[in-house]
Amino acid sequence: MSAAMDTESTYSGYSHYSGHSKKAHRQGRDRHKSPRSKDGSRSEKSVTIQTPPAEPLLGNDSSRAEEGQDDNWGETTTAITGTSEHSISQEDIARISKDLEDSVGLDCKRYLGLTVAAVLGLLVFLTPIAFILLPQILWRDDLEPCGTVCEGLFISVAFKLLILLIGTWALFFRQPKADLPRVFVFRALLLVLIFLFVFSYWLFYGVRILDSKDTNYQGIVQYAVSLVDALLFIHYLAIVLLELRQLQPMFTVKVVRSTDGESRYYSLGHLSIQRAALVVLENYYRDFTVYNPALLTASKSRAAKHMAGLKVYNVDGPGNNASGQSRAMIAAAARRRDSSHNELYYEEADHERRVRKRRARLVVAVEEAFTHIKRLQAEEQQKAPGEMMDPREAAQAIFPSMARALQKYLRTTRQQQYHSMESILQHLSFCITNNMTPKAFLERYLNPGPTLQYDRDRWFSKQWTLVSEEAVTSGLQDGIVFVLKCLDFSLVVNVKKTPFIKLSEEFIDPKSHKFVLRLQSETSV
Repeated sequence: MSAAMDTESTYSGYSHYSGHSKKAHRQGRDRHKSPRSKDGSRSEKSVTIQTPPAEPLLGNDSSRAEEGQDDNWGETTTAITGTSEHSISQEDIARISKDLEDSVGLDCKRYLGLTVAAVLGLLVFLTPIAFILLPQILWRDDLEPCGTVCEGLFISVAFKLLILLIGTWALFFRQPKADLPRVFVFRALLLVLIFLFVFSYWLFYGVRILDSKDTNYQGIVQYAVSLVDALLFIHYLAIVLLELRQLQPMFTVKVVRSTDGESRYYSLGHLSIQRAALVVLENYYRDFTVYNPALLTASKSRAAKHMAGLKVYNVDGPGNNASGQSRAMIAAAARRRDSSHNELYYEEADHERRVRKRRARLVVAVEEAFTHIKRLQAEEQQKAPGEMMDPREAAQAIFPSMARALQKYLRTTRQQQYHSMESILQHLSFCITNNMTPKAFLERYLNPGPTLQYDRDRWFSKQWTLVSEEAVTSGLQDGIVFVLKCLDFSLVVNVKKTPFIKLSEEFIDPKSHKFVLRLQSETSV
């Protein structure tokens, strides 16, 4: 196997050398003429290191390598593959440090709230049962007999507690979707109300029943039934405050991503600022296209290229260096502003041309690969069941025929960091399993999808920070602006109240639509 690898590397090195011998000789001659351009000549043709399948399909330095690549870079570039167990970047280090700082406080707050709610819920469900059982345990011989009436009340209490248990499980015992910076005001108020309500019932029960050892057992059971009825009404109040109140749209929010200006509009009801931010983030992962920082490097590189071509000379001496240099650079940039739009136009036109060409190559390659799959399926129908190929093996068989075209297209559109080799193979096997067309397979790569379409490891937004001038527990109001920040960008949310619409009715008399058609008896000759 090692001998085969040496042969393959020798062959790739030979093809690399034979394809560029003349060009290397010319570059060596230019290097002797201008020794300062050594870095620029090296960046034109470089060795591409492909990461293992768990990593993205291409490297993240595609924007820099794209400038020096021609359309035939795949045939003249040596590829060296390797394996790595761990990889980490500066952004990962920043995220890990921030997560470690916030994880302790968030976990304590989450478990404290769950513990308080669980203890209070257990107290609520055990209180009516304790009200009924304590007289039977402490002074059973002194109780007045209660026959059929008490048995009916027992059945009523049992079914009401079952209904309350199911309703509480459906309303409160849900998997949390997010960790909010502040407590939910209405939920906290409901917990306080339930605690005060149960405490008052226990206080009255201890003073009027336990101390005096009341012998009217039917009244004690009815007292427990009244507690369960009140708890059912509190549960109905919780449904109104937590679920029904926010359903009616009252506000329209505009969400703008700070980096590329992509915006969406959403309708919200009566929510607090932190819960409105949660709704905005849920819609962001579904509606906004995935954030791609590589698309923003073109304008930055263009601006750096313009500023790099400027030379500033200090005439007034070293004292006025900073202010004079900045003024001179601003003036020179203003003078070159008239010619920059032509460069931008031709640059965008050339990029669109390359995208269309590589997209056409990719579409043709994928269609040919799927045609080959159909031909293989027709041949395998004639084979024995044990010799048939599964979708994973079929995907691995046809992937090399489209890998180069897909790689070039992802590099050109700067999407390589979102698609790993393993994810592409999984998507291809999924399309083969469900008998999908080539167009359905290419939809994920031709059009950037929402953030939820990609793996969590490819997301650039996991930890968010809510910035607001108002308290995050206060409700939405007209004109409020708050910002959701993450490590790479931010979402600016502007709240507008839905205008009051006044409709008026106008009555139309049905007789006004009637008309009379008069025909002349005389005709023209």
